[in-house]
Amino acid sequence: MADIAFGEIELGEVEAVVALWERCGLIRPWNDPRADIAFASTQTNAAVLVGRAGRAIAASAMVGHDGHRGAVYYVAVDPAARGRGYGRSTMAAAEAWLAARGVWKLNLMVRPDNAGVIQFYKALGYITEERVNLSKRL
Repeated sequence: MADIAFGEIELGEVEAVVALWERCGLIRPWNDPRADIAFASTQTNAAVLVGRAGRAIAASAMVGHDGHRGAVYYVAVDPAARGRGYGRSTMAAAEAWLAARGVWKLNLMVRPDNAGVIQFYKALGYITEERVNLSKRL
């Protein structure tokens, strides 16, 4: 694996992680990233994992589960650090976090026009399952 170490986010890292997500184009107007981090950080079935390369935050992922299946959101690798295997390391850290909690399946949602990311996940062994994803804002 790459020269990156993962652990759960620390209080003083929130703004750096939000800035990483902004650099990676992951922020959407309808999602407050700070609220998402705060929510995940207070749950027993969720966490924000941070990849540290030396002192720099180079990657992150929000991971959680419902007791049956896991999900990963906000998968980010600093654009300046791409090509070093950090994306693979990020997903390995998320998968390990879930497996340590007995979760046996990870579901991903990727926008259909994000072809490069879809190919990345396929290279990691993920498959496309034909489903209709429905949602409702509460």
